[in-house]
Amino acid sequence: MKVRRSVLYMPAANARALEKAKSIDADAFIFDLEDAVAPDSKELARTQAVAAASSGDYPNAEITIRCNGLDTPWGADDLAAAASSGASAVVIPKVGSTDELDAVSAALDANGAPAGMTIWAMIETPTAILDVRSIAAHPRVDCLVLGTNDIYRELRAPMVAGRHPLLPHLATTLLAGREADVSVLDGVYNDVRDPDGFAVEATQGFEMGFDGKTLIHPSQVEPTNTLWAPNDDEIAHAQAVIDAFTEAEADGRGVVTVDGRMIENLHVEMAKRTLSMAAATVAKVR
Repeated sequence: MKVRRSVLYMPAANARALEKAKSIDADAFIFDLEDAVAPDSKELARTQAVAAASSGDYPNAEITIRCNGLDTPWGADDLAAAASSGASAVVIPKVGSTDELDAVSAALDANGAPAGMTIWAMIETPTAILDVRSIAAHPRVDCLVLGTNDIYRELRAPMVAGRHPLLPHLATTLLAGREADVSVLDGVYNDVRDPDGFAVEATQGFEMGFDGKTLIHPSQVEPTNTLWAPNDDEIAHAQAVIDAFTEAEADGRGVVTVDGRMIENLHVEMAKRTLSMAAATVAKVR
């Protein structure tokens, strides 16, 4: 199971941030060459991101590099550098079509990227949302990343508590991700001084079914990891569901209950996923 609860953006032009990341317990990092980097620092950011990704200094985290788009002066060079960096994926902003993904994939291949290097497609525009099923189904896409700030802007909607302007679009992206069996990551929470607001939004994302959340500050990592990891009670209940169902099948009983609730195959599958997630998070800590 791919554990992508906490995915932290790190500005690749900032050497101190890349060094700090070595001690942060995020499941994945996005070394950013795009929004967090000024034009005159793009080449420095690219060099530092590649060096960090190839260093082996982040053994417990998945490393990705957010490249600039191919329609920018830096995108082609970013992809060429990322291809041999050792990163597990490239994060592509403002994906609008599978043609763009084909072009990114071809650029990676032309620069010697391993077959296992995947694309994380950022869903940030109305076009992307309307075409998200085909984007999610692209053979090299392994993850959809919500760019919620850009979606707010494109909608001309206010950024409000509860995110009700975004909910239909978040749900649409989740459905596409589940259909294609790829990870889906919730967007960032902007106010790092508001841990309570962050907790509310992260809980909403967890309850909607996201695999994790993209983050902009190290302080957001621990609560995110805790939220997306099954707790002891959830693990115990999952095991009880599996044990009760297994026993009932062996006895030839058609009706199974746990704590007064009827259990069906779908509950068993959900319980197995809970135990798999628990095992994966424990293995990551070790």
